[in-house]
Amino acid sequence: GDKAFAQFLTDEIKEEKKIQKHKSLPKISGGWELEVHGTEAKLVRKIAGEKITVTFNINNSIPPSAEEDTQEQQKPDEQEPELTSTPNFVVEVIKDDTKQTLVLDCHFPEDEIGHEGEEESDIFTIREVSFQPTGEADWKDTNYTLNTDSLDWALYDHLMDFLADRGVDNTFADELIELSTALEHQEYIKFLEDLKSFVKCQ
Repeated sequence: GDKAFAQFLTDEIKEEKKIQKHKSLPKISGGWELEVHGTEAKLVRKIAGEKITVTFNINNSIPPSAEEDTQEQQKPDEQEPELTSTPNFVVEVIKDDTKQTLVLDCHFPEDEIGHEGEEESDIFTIREVSFQPTGEADWKDTNYTLNTDSLDWALYDHLMDFLADRGVDNTFADELIELSTALEHQEYIKFLEDLKSFVKCQ
């Protein structure tokens, strides 16, 4: 059984490498520096007295629905549908002269069509906003967290503009999806390779 499993993994790795779009991770325009630790990625950008960091994790970042529908009616020679990774991401804005960090929790809505009106133009939404003490690893649950569900739309628009002014806009979000998808695929291939070595190990 293990032999067949290892053989299957070998073929699978070959296939995945064939369809791998990016041999190295795509860059994000606008002077962001990328740090990757396993499945977590962090983008950092410094502008005039501020440091902006965007953090996301590729685990569980591929929407589930894409898989189930296509399995049945797929013809043998058809390409599998492309999986896209749309992770939640956290934007932190740190100003040099305050001890506070503004934290905005953003995500990609699963149904783009759900919103009426002019909201369609944004491909991501802000879910929560809070202040956290700068430099502390653990977030305090005692800090007030603003949920945007019931937020005055004008305030919400200002928050989106605030992010856009710091380079977190639709273009950024598109590039983040591309980066995340490439990273997810890279980790998936690595996982298959590790699994293969594990299965072969006597």
